[in-house]
Amino acid sequence: MTGSVHERIRKSYEHLTNQQKLVAKYILDEPNQVALHPAKVIGAYSGTSETTVIRLCYSLGYSGFSDLQNELRQMLLFPVIRENVVQTLHNTTYEFNDSDDVISFTLEQDLAFIQKTLHALDRYLFDSAIQTIVSAKKIVVVGGRSSFAPAYWLSYALNIVKGDTLLYRGQIDDANHLISEANEDWLMIALVFPRYLQDTYYFTKAAKDKGAKILAITDHELSPIGPLADVLLKVTTPSPTTLRGMSSIFTLLNAVVSGVSQLDRERVKKRIQKYDKTSEQFYPFVQEN
Repeated sequence: MTGSVHERIRKSYEHLTNQQKLVAKYILDEPNQVALHPAKVIGAYSGTSETTVIRLCYSLGYSGFSDLQNELRQMLLFPVIRENVVQTLHNTTYEFNDSDDVISFTLEQDLAFIQKTLHALDRYLFDSAIQTIVSAKKIVVVGGRSSFAPAYWLSYALNIVKGDTLLYRGQIDDANHLISEANEDWLMIALVFPRYLQDTYYFTKAAKDKGAKILAITDHELSPIGPLADVLLKVTTPSPTTLRGMSSIFTLLNAVVSGVSQLDRERVKKRIQKYDKTSEQFYPFVQEN
């Protein structure tokens, strides 16, 4: 098995024992602790045992705990936004003196979480996501509740640069028809953030069972959609995502669309020219006197 520890855990999670799942979740949530302490201590911290920690490492394809620990240490050497800075922003009271305080606080917090998303982003997975989008013959984007707005924008943008992209709108659309048409040439892009919507999970699972590839955009490797995904992109968002997490999500989606445009630039250029020409034909610009 290859890939980062996050990817290995995500892909193997459903097949782990309950005790191993506890250790796996602890590794994802507390990588700094795992990088510093021996397996015996991690077993105690996760409510399991040293033996369970070591067996999990073998299950994930590592030669032992030291192998996994060394990978985590390498990951943590890269520069990241300090947690205390983000936490300070997160915990700041909302008693602002004037509108300048509101603007500064909001933009600084957005920038902090965008930076965290950037530094945590696996570039190999990002490139894989772009290649998967470009290769797909048909794309269906799905996202409910707080995820609907970014899902709508992504489907709109991909229709311009890629084409053959459909937004699944829940009960408004015929899910049975869509799933019956799905095959290995299709790509489902599922946006899932708290509170996780069961309809998105079941729709995506049904598509995967029909052979469609799954690109998940979510906040955690072990979110409900995580184990289903062929490729997963993680976004770091403040809570609640519905009100305060949109900037990070839209920034990543914008990067995805830009990545598609860059990889398939000649075809995208022709599509945009055709799109603009069609827009001018049906929505002519009115000249002002």
